Amino acid sequence: MRLLIKVTSNSFLLNCMASFFFVVCFHSSYDNSQLCSCSSDKTVILWDVSTGQVTRKLRGHAGKVNCVQFNEEATVILSGSIDGSVRCWDTRSRRFEPIQVLDEARDSVSSVKVAQHELLTGSVDGRVRRYDLRMGQLHVDFISSPITCVCFSQDGQCTLSSSLDSAVRLLDKSTGEMLGEYTGHKMKGYKLDCCLSSKDTHVLSCSEDGYVYCWDLVEGSLSLKLPVGKGVVQSLSFHPTETCLLTAMEGRVQVWGAKPEEAQDEAMT
Repeated sequence: MRLLIKVTSNSFLLNCMASFFFVVCFHSSYDNSQLCSCSSDKTVILWDVSTGQVTRKLRGHAGKVNCVQFNEEATVILSGSIDGSVRCWDTRSRRFEPIQVLDEARDSVSSVKVAQHELLTGSVDGRVRRYDLRMGQLHVDFISSPITCVCFSQDGQCTLSSSLDSAVRLLDKSTGEMLGEYTGHKMKGYKLDCCLSSKDTHVLSCSEDGYVYCWDLVEGSLSLKLPVGKGVVQSLSFHPTETCLLTAMEGRVQVWGAKPEEAQDEAMT
């Protein structure tokens, strides 16, 4: 699999091969020195970016691994699987067993996100679970439809989740109160991403109709319907500081940037 592309020159920087199975998800460490990936062969793989070599192959899940993410220091990898568990792996240890297993989900875990001492998971059982790892507490919000993606807001006060009823929901992290619901896109049969813009002003979602939908977070109105292609837009990611969006669909990765005057307006809001 080819994992890294230099945007300015459109050239491949890294080509990694360790498995003949379908790679489902990967994530980069904060300093871009390591990558973790997961695949349908039940494994989680840790890569050294400088050499392109596998430094560790982790096994323990009973089924396909759907999602992986480093913690902020890249000392722990968290993986969610179709077996309903989240496993925590110590990247510094020589042991190959997980240091913790979270098995509260009643169905496949589709998404994991980490922010400081909190872990957010989404599951096909329709629940968004937030683990306070420092306090040892679990908070559960019931959505009633299979969850495809979860994330924290940039200010850490809210959670965002997308589900197979073609809705994206913004929840107050502390109370579970729904602050906003965003609809109009199509999400019925695919695991698609959602995210927030860098300043928490807009909500974005993939869609099965070939568009990326962008809503005003407060008003809930559709701000932009971005035509990406004719297939299913499966993944997206918003740049943490710039007005820049990455999308992926059917083997094609695209980078979208705002016009200079639009980027200036965004920076002033």
